[in-house]
Amino acid sequence: MLSSISALSMSRAPQRGFDRGERIGAALLRELTQLLRRAKDPRLGDITLHEVRVSRDLAHAKVYFTCFPADDGAKEQQRLLNGGLSSFLRYELSRTARLRTVPQLQFVHDESVIRGEQLSALIDEVVGQDAEHAEHARIESQINGGDDQHRDEAADASDTDR
Repeated sequence: MLSSISALSMSRAPQRGFDRGERIGAALLRELTQLLRRAKDPRLGDITLHEVRVSRDLAHAKVYFTCFPADDGAKEQQRLLNGGLSSFLRYELSRTARLRTVPQLQFVHDESVIRGEQLSALIDEVVGQDAEHAEHARIESQINGGDDQHRDEAADASDTDR
């Protein structure tokens, strides 16, 4: 009996493309991006927000960011964002976002862009080495192929002399 009740309640659960936490994360990302654009602090530099992940209880949110060019001063900017600026941004979100409570913000430097660039460079290097090896093998086969041809001609000549 208990299993039929839980199956019934599960079947009535709404089927959506993504859950409430993802929707709130996307909304917070939009709002935070606009707030940072309006900020006049030159220490922020060129910060790009990539994702906001909200905990299940909506009490905490991790905000993933990168700073360009080449993530110079990422640790300094992370310290700045997680300091007093985090409280200010949370206050501003409470005024603009339609949430009962605004989650605590934790800014995390997203290193996936740097790792992606490193992997891309490694792939390019391996492809270049592979092309060099292929060219070397082609030249070597032409040289060896030419030697085989000369050996075959010499063997044919010695066979006709007999």
